[in-house]
Amino acid sequence: MSLIFEKQIQVTKEYIDGNNHVNNVQYVHWVEEIAGEHWDFVKHKTDFPNDIWMLLDHHIQYKKQVYLGDIMTIKTYPKSPEGIRQPRKVEFYCNDQLVVDSLTLWVFVDKETKRVKRLEGDWLDTL
Repeated sequence: MSLIFEKQIQVTKEYIDGNNHVNNVQYVHWVEEIAGEHWDFVKHKTDFPNDIWMLLDHHIQYKKQVYLGDIMTIKTYPKSPEGIRQPRKVEFYCNDQLVVDSLTLWVFVDKETKRVKRLEGDWLDTL
């Protein structure tokens, strides 16, 4: 499996704010959404498909504006774990230019016990 997961979104009216570009809060929503979609796509290949990721920290940098009708490619991939934290990059491209860059930190949680689970540092190599 490739650790890179991507999808395309066409910007429609509901994503536009009063400044006639994509609302910054919408990007935060897409960051969470694509991370969840990526996990749903790969979790059956792990020994823990019923457990969940919880967001700890979020950093986002807006580089260029995106407007109604534009088509964006969103790419996400996990980086090497940092202890119990799992960094994830999410990048938004429009016309092959990086327009938004995000780095988030997640923890893995046992769905039944609601406790944080420590994954082995090489768990990504098994996918």
